[in-house]
Amino acid sequence: MPEETVSVPGVERPNIAAIDVIRAIVLVVAIGTFALWGLATWPLPWNLVIGIGAPVVVLLVWALFLSPRPVLRLHPFLRAAVELLVYVGVTIAWWLMEQPLIGLAFAVVAVGAGVVSGRRALA
Repeated sequence: MPEETVSVPGVERPNIAAIDVIRAIVLVVAIGTFALWGLATWPLPWNLVIGIGAPVVVLLVWALFLSPRPVLRLHPFLRAAVELLVYVGVTIAWWLMEQPLIGLAFAVVAVGAGVVSGRRALA
C-alpha cells in the first residue's frame, strides 16, 4: 500500500510528471550521443577534445537556458529554438555515424517530448 506523504512546513516538493523523466532521459542520451560521436568519428587527438568538449557544451547550454531553474530566462519560443538546436545536433551526429534511423527515432521522441512539455509550461 502506498504511504501518504506527510507535509513538512517550509518544504516544497516539486511535482514530477512522466514527461519530466522522458526529458531527462533525452538529455542523457544527447550527452552520450555527443560523447560517442566525438570519440568514435574523429582522429586521435581531436576525438578526446570533441568527445569531452561537445557534451560539456550541451550541459552548459542546458544549465544556462533549458534547466528547470535556468541561469538566463528566455522567451518560451527562444527556449524551444535552443532546445531544437540541441536535438538537431544529436540527429546530425547520428547521421554522421551512419545511423540515420537512430537519429530519426531520437528526433521524433525528443521533439514530441519538447512539444508536450512546452504546451504544459504555457498552460
